Amino acid sequence: MTTPLPSPAPDLHTRAEEAAAVIRAAIRASPRIAVVLGSGLNELADRLPDRVEIPYPAIPHFPATTVAGHAGQVVVGQLHESTVLMLQGRFHYYEGHDLETVTFPIRVLQRLGVGTLILTAATGGIRADLRPGTLVVVTDHLNLIGANPLRGLNDERLGTRFPDMTEVYAKHLRAIARDEAKRLAIELVPGVYACMPGPSYETPAEIKMLRALGADVVGMSTVPEAIVARHAGMDVLALALVSNAAAGVLGTPITHAEVLEAGRRAAPLLARLIDRIIARLAAADLTVPP
Repeated sequence: MTTPLPSPAPDLHTRAEEAAAVIRAAIRASPRIAVVLGSGLNELADRLPDRVEIPYPAIPHFPATTVAGHAGQVVVGQLHESTVLMLQGRFHYYEGHDLETVTFPIRVLQRLGVGTLILTAATGGIRADLRPGTLVVVTDHLNLIGANPLRGLNDERLGTRFPDMTEVYAKHLRAIARDEAKRLAIELVPGVYACMPGPSYETPAEIKMLRALGADVVGMSTVPEAIVARHAGMDVLALALVSNAAAGVLGTPITHAEVLEAGRRAAPLLARLIDRIIARLAAADLTVPP
């Protein structure tokens, strides 16, 4: 008797649609705006009124989060008459995931019809003036992970083979962020984000290299998500919280507890800024219709 061959695994488009279907069934309206929350910033989602919470394990093909400060759930609610989805927790390359897994939630957002993606991240400040608590609006990035999330066969249903990366972080979204930060009397500094593979923090020599390359902040996330979001046709805004001075800047050790505490302290400030940005997007209808 011949043993039947196992069925092939569904492709990325199918997996993303299966995950999106579960979220779609649990919410009242399709989200136009999504926010990815970095380390220590979970309470931003806790502030969302009339929210629906869906744990990652309840969503097909979502892996489990393993990093402290990442709650691991989708939160959907209404904010300024717009449906907003927040991802409490992300997946990282340093956890052992491949970049397709790391960016899988962005593919799900694509299937849900999200047109605007706001990424947040805790980062190390490379410039001496970027002290803990500083907020940075990302203007560009350096992908130094050593891999690209679009590598491999391309599915034209998800995006073009060779997407342009001239403007990963949308100018109009950065302008809105600057305007609203000024109204809130929040200092918002422009900067270039260098993405490293982790999980070890960078050495002083690596920080010197990154400074020479033009980087202002350094982290271990955000960039793969931004690349996939642009491949998917989304407008992207990235806000980086400087949670610590990078290695060698102050000469003191870096701990993850420090990163989480900086996120906790800055969360109310960042929450006010994101709230105002979403209000502007909702009022001007700058998001892409589903």
